[in-house]
Amino acid sequence: MKASKAALAGVPKSAPALPKGKTMKTIHALVLLGAFSGCLGPGSAEAADARAGRQKITACQACHGLDGLSKNPESPNLAGQIEGYLVKAMMEYRSGARKNESMNIVTKDLSEQDMADIAAYYSSIEIDVLPP
Repeated sequence: MKASKAALAGVPKSAPALPKGKTMKTIHALVLLGAFSGCLGPGSAEAADARAGRQKITACQACHGLDGLSKNPESPNLAGQIEGYLVKAMMEYRSGARKNESMNIVTKDLSEQDMADIAAYYSSIEIDVLPP
């Protein structure tokens, strides 16, 4: 049964129906996308300040280096890393969700603003990647 254009006048158009079974998958995908995008920013902290972050990395330098290039093969390079990822990682170390003896100790006293500033500093370091 098809409705005429005249009968549908004034009826708001809705989004096209998704195939059966796709609705929940789409909703789950959107929820995950929202959760992921929330992880990429420093959250409710004030704007991150790379200069302030440079002043807060004293404990970080021992493993990750002042320039964010680790001299220790067991510690990752942080230079040029994605800011939101660094904040998320530090928050997970602070909460204990991620385990690393040194990182769990170092991050326990950092505020969200400290983490945002440190992440802003390390992510602001420009790196060159050259092919072998």
